[in-house]
Amino acid sequence: MTHATHAYQPDPRNAHILIDVNGERFPRDEAKVSVFDSGFVLGDGVWEGLRVHPGPGGKGVIAFLDRHLTRLYDGAKTLDFDMDVSKETLTQRLYDCLDANDAHDGVHIRLMVSRGVKATPYQDPRATITPPTIVIIPEFKTPRPETARAGASLFTVHVRRGYPDVQDQKLNSHSKLNCILGCIQAAKAGADEALMLDPHGFVATCNSTHFFIVQNGELWTSTGDFCLGGITRGLILDLARANGIAAREKNFSLHDVYGADEAFVTGTFAGVTPVREVDGRRISGGRGPMVERLQTLYKTCIANEAAKGR
Repeated sequence: MTHATHAYQPDPRNAHILIDVNGERFPRDEAKVSVFDSGFVLGDGVWEGLRVHPGPGGKGVIAFLDRHLTRLYDGAKTLDFDMDVSKETLTQRLYDCLDANDAHDGVHIRLMVSRGVKATPYQDPRATITPPTIVIIPEFKTPRPETARAGASLFTVHVRRGYPDVQDQKLNSHSKLNCILGCIQAAKAGADEALMLDPHGFVATCNSTHFFIVQNGELWTSTGDFCLGGITRGLILDLARANGIAAREKNFSLHDVYGADEAFVTGTFAGVTPVREVDGRRISGGRGPMVERLQTLYKTCIANEAAKGR
C-alpha cells in the first residue's frame, strides 16, 4: 500500500486471518456474504474502523470502542433497522475474533453491518428477509512511520460534502460514492487524498480523514456540519483544549489553508498525520511543532485507554 494516509506495512499473517460472519469464523478465502445482501446490492448499511492496541497481559484492546459502537448503533437506527445483537454481545464477538487470530497489536478492524439479505435485489427495506449481516475483518496493519513524519499531499476536488437532506454526511454508511469520486479525482491529480468543500465553499473534510490547520498557535477545523462525527477528530479537539491549545470549529476557506502554519489530518488508522501540501502549495516541510505535540498527546491518550483493559 502506497496511499499515504492509509499506507501500512505488508504483513504475511493477513493471508491467514479468520473473518467473523454473523458469529461464525471463516478463513479469509472462504468468508462470503450473499449476492442478495443489502450491503452488496445497495450499499445499505453502516460500518466502523477500529484500532487495536496491547493492554494488560498483552491482550488486545479496541480503543474507544464505546464511542464507535454508539455511532454504529445510531447509524443503524437512522437507517431504521434493528441490530439483533446487543453492544455487549457484539463486543464479545469482536474480542473472540481477535483472540482466535492472536491479534493483539498493530491491528485494524473493519466492522461492517448491512440491513441483511433480501428476497430480491430491490431497494425497499421490506424486501429484507434476514437479520442484519455483521462482518468483522481484523488485519495486521501498522501505519508506515515515514507517513507520520513526511506527511500527505491533498488536492481540492469538485465533489462536495452535501446537505443532510440529500445524504447526511454524519452517517457512516456503506454508500461512500461521493468520497470515492473525490478520491479518484485527487489520485488523478497525483495527490494522496481529496480535500472536500461544503456546499458554501468552506473547507469540510477529506475523503477518508478529517482536516485541521494551525493558525497562529490555534487549531481550526470545520464546523462539523458537513462531515462525519469523527472519533479521532473529537479526541484531538478534547486533547488540545485540555492542554491549553485553542481549538476552534469554524468556517474557513482555501485562502486560510494555503496560508496556514501547519496542516494535518486525523483518523482511527493513523492518528495524526501531517499535510505537507495542498493543491501544490507547500504548507510545511512535514511534521511541524504543533503536529508533533498532538501526536505525542494522542499516543499518551491511546496508551491510557489501552491500560484500562477490555
